[in-house]
Amino acid sequence: MGSGEKSNDIKIFVNFDKKISKKKMTKQEVLKILKIQKINLGVSTGSKWLDSGNNFIESFSPIDEKLISKIKQTNEKCFENVIIQAKEAFLFWKKIPAPRRGEIVRQIGDEFRIKKEAISFLVSYETGKIIDEARGEVQEMIDICDFAVGQSRMLYGMTTHSERPGHRLFEQYHPLGIVGIISAFNFPVAVWSWNAMIALVCGDVIVWKPSPKATLCAVAVQKMISSVLKKNNIPEGVVNLISGNAEIGEWLINDKRISLISFTGSTNIGRHVNTVVAARFGKTILELGGNNAIIITPDADLKLAIKSIVFGAVGTAGQRCTSTRRLIIHELIYEKVKNDLLKIYKQLKNKIGNPLEPQTLIGPLVSKDAVINFVNAQKQIISEGGQIIFGGQILKGKDFESECYVIPALAEVKNHFKIVQQETFAPILYLIKYKTFNEAIALQNDVPQGLSSAIFSKNIIETEKFISVEGSDCGIANVNIGTSGAEIGGAFGGEKESGGGRESGSDVWKNYMRRQTCTINSGNDLLLAQGIKFDI
Repeated sequence: MGSGEKSNDIKIFVNFDKKISKKKMTKQEVLKILKIQKINLGVSTGSKWLDSGNNFIESFSPIDEKLISKIKQTNEKCFENVIIQAKEAFLFWKKIPAPRRGEIVRQIGDEFRIKKEAISFLVSYETGKIIDEARGEVQEMIDICDFAVGQSRMLYGMTTHSERPGHRLFEQYHPLGIVGIISAFNFPVAVWSWNAMIALVCGDVIVWKPSPKATLCAVAVQKMISSVLKKNNIPEGVVNLISGNAEIGEWLINDKRISLISFTGSTNIGRHVNTVVAARFGKTILELGGNNAIIITPDADLKLAIKSIVFGAVGTAGQRCTSTRRLIIHELIYEKVKNDLLKIYKQLKNKIGNPLEPQTLIGPLVSKDAVINFVNAQKQIISEGGQIIFGGQILKGKDFESECYVIPALAEVKNHFKIVQQETFAPILYLIKYKTFNEAIALQNDVPQGLSSAIFSKNIIETEKFISVEGSDCGIANVNIGTSGAEIGGAFGGEKESGGGRESGSDVWKNYMRRQTCTINSGNDLLLAQGIKFDI
């Protein structure tokens, strides 16, 4: 088989899911498929749903500000019932062979495949993410299920040689227990699945508290999973959902029965989560803020770079933890890069709109509060001596059904500005000039966060230095691709104030298990390590 023929085969395979799932659906059809009602219960222990009273989370779409549904918020009684059920279920689930647990995850992945278009629609409608990005997010759920199925047969330990004759020394891994997952609105289902599917094959049970801004997506996913659990006679308590505000999150992080908290959100809240969980000697995975930069060198392929920059800066309306925030450009090409971006940003004004329409590239911000932050950040840029060179306006008029649509902004700044040192969860791209390559790396690293980073250069000396110990201090370092868009096969996470956690692929399964060192004496003598004598 020639290389060209092989390439075509791969292309057909990669696009297979997209071809079978792209079906035009109405909102009514989506809600029916996902069993979404005007009022939904928000607490589930698997296939069973608990009535938690009359405190509601209201799900509004940023597209048109219409109320989609009301979800009943968890109360203390239901929370306690969920944790008790989860604790009991763990005693069952941890004894199921890991490949069998993987089989359940495989079936969950198939359920996501079947309803991919419907859940993609809901992700877009509830969060404002454009439909193609929403499809990509649901594909991540499918992909991590496939990954986890394979992982279920590869929970490896290690055997080494003992210094004592007749002794065997080895390490093995056991499930942790209850894993609490607190997810954010910007990836309402994918990041949960990164944690949940790996945790499940590791033998843990999960309790999910989604963002109040994306609770309906979580309810829909839980309903999709419930049929798989019921069909396989999986007991209640293995896969749990608790809907609610920050108070419910406090219950979760303070509960000593929960072995691991995986939190995705802001650095400030993550710092609090870490403090509380560490105080009770629990474990955490923290995926926090990013302040991600791309370095553009004179040797860069600018056509490739510009496309990556724009997607990184305006994709998901700048509301990704990996969004491109800072552009560090060599002084020789600074004006060209700036002018190229200005041309494209002017064209983007015509691509802002309803994210459910296929031609839209930029949907709304998630809420009016997000718009306020976007406006206030620009005021601070100007007050510190920076300049907004394009965009920044709120879009109004008959073409926009809510006040959450904005024109992405370009700003010329200095890296040390206080506003630049912070993460603004909005489409503002900072342009920063540099002279030497060492200065560029220093600028890249000179922020409190350390999630994602990138360089565009054809100079192998520069690219190798960028990913070396002298280069980027981030958890993710990319060469000739942007800061945004991670594959599930690689461990995802950052350093410094970005949290230090790792999710998704690689060997992150170890985070969801406890490590145990074992020594077996098969002889008749008690031999102490280090040759110690203790005769009695």
